[in-house]
Amino acid sequence: MTPAPLPLTGERTVPGIDVENYWFRRHEAAYLDLLRHCADAVVLEAGCGEGYGAKLIAERAARVVALDYDAFTAAHVGAAYPELAVVRGNLASLPLRTGAVDVVANLQVIEHLWNQEEFVAECVRVLRPGGRLLMTTPNRLTFSPGLDKPHNPFHTRELAPDELHELLDVPGLRIESLTGLRHGPRLLELDAALGGSIIDAQVDVVLSGGEWSPELLAAVTSVRGEDFDITPADLDTSLDLVAVAVRA
Repeated sequence: MTPAPLPLTGERTVPGIDVENYWFRRHEAAYLDLLRHCADAVVLEAGCGEGYGAKLIAERAARVVALDYDAFTAAHVGAAYPELAVVRGNLASLPLRTGAVDVVANLQVIEHLWNQEEFVAECVRVLRPGGRLLMTTPNRLTFSPGLDKPHNPFHTRELAPDELHELLDVPGLRIESLTGLRHGPRLLELDAALGGSIIDAQVDVVLSGGEWSPELLAAVTSVRGEDFDITPADLDTSLDLVAVAVRA
């Protein structure tokens, strides 16, 4: 029996839902960009959520351990993706031995953690020398500019590019790259056709409880992973930050 999809929470992205397609493809774009670091590797996805990203990684990796703190989520991942090794655990105290993995993937998770520094220290501990930490997070300057507290109630601390650099610039890690995800040409055309931002249009519908217009729904369901660009240019205006750090 195919397990039922995880319920939408307002924050966690779930695949296969038309009104979630923009967010799903935006997350997928980051996974696809980072897969090259996972080839034939033992990978821990720390904060795996629904599990679709760990499944993508498993197509390249030698082995994937999918970890999530939420018991219901971990049970869903184990049932939906039997090819994954699923573990429930705390990201501030990873239930893995020292030097156990080649890669730690942490996508759209660090902004939910109160103890971000402790998590990074745990990543340094469980990575083998030469292993990589792959991390993405929303750019604070585009979502909560000028605010001490994140606008998103699910986030505890959002990061600007310099703050993410500082978080990862610790003993045992060397920052290999810091890039930003943004709308590519096709999404910029969709923004223009909608008379503004496809992001703002979706948020307005959700916050107002209104109906999705046919034009907006068609635009959202048409989005693909390749519609996003990931480059090192102009990080301050990027939507998401994408970092790769190497274990010394």
